[in-house]
Amino acid sequence: MKILFLGDVMGRAGRKAISERLPKLREDWGLDFIVINGENATGGMGLSGGHAKVLFEAGADCITLGDHAFDQRDMLSFCEQDPRIVRPLNYAPAAPGKGARVIKARNGKKVLVAQALGQVFMKKPFSDPFSALDAALRVHPMKGSVDAVIVDFHAEATSEKVAMGHWLDGRASLVVGTHTHIPTADAQILPRGTAHQSDAGMCGDYNSVIGMQKDEPMRRFITGMNKERFTPAAGEATLSGIMIETDDATGLAKSVLQIRQGGRLQQSMPQ
Repeated sequence: MKILFLGDVMGRAGRKAISERLPKLREDWGLDFIVINGENATGGMGLSGGHAKVLFEAGADCITLGDHAFDQRDMLSFCEQDPRIVRPLNYAPAAPGKGARVIKARNGKKVLVAQALGQVFMKKPFSDPFSALDAALRVHPMKGSVDAVIVDFHAEATSEKVAMGHWLDGRASLVVGTHTHIPTADAQILPRGTAHQSDAGMCGDYNSVIGMQKDEPMRRFITGMNKERFTPAAGEATLSGIMIETDDATGLAKSVLQIRQGGRLQQSMPQ
């Protein structure tokens, strides 16, 4: 099965790139399942129900969220209505929605998509992501009740993301980090067969400070003072993520490729 995961969609530029490019990528690459992290797709802060529909119409089979999951208030109800939305497992206990869902791919196979928030350097004291993901994968073991497992680990620290990859090695098809908006160069298949990348990067304008127009973030770094609100950069976006192909017998990864399409980080695909 060919699976594509795209990192944090950043504002209008990211949504536009998804809408314009993803349908052709799905056809050209023969993709069976697509997951998009959409938690910054609405003005850089959260995801609205309307913008979730835009991503689904472009070809997403599942959308994951993150620490900004409910910045847009309508997501409180939308994530209950649409089973293709996955919020963090270790979010507040009373949060709506679910942190792990089994979704049917277009080829009929079942895929578990789970997400958790990291603890290191995060602003809120989220509960243990390792035990949360362990429990979810025990309920839906790969090649037991599902054909593939995708884990989105939304975290700040690279060390924590690498540790999570090794913790789940052999139990997931893909463990990929999100949240920092900067793609890491460590895409690999771990010893027991799980594909891993510490951060998928963002689908946004890289002529920016992690997706925001440069002036205000730079002012805050230089002066320590706030003047304006952050505004998403509006230039041409790069689609950043990771593509894997799984083994039908095991669900583990047999190939992995870092993806950068369009914009400033354009990557040539092998023929």
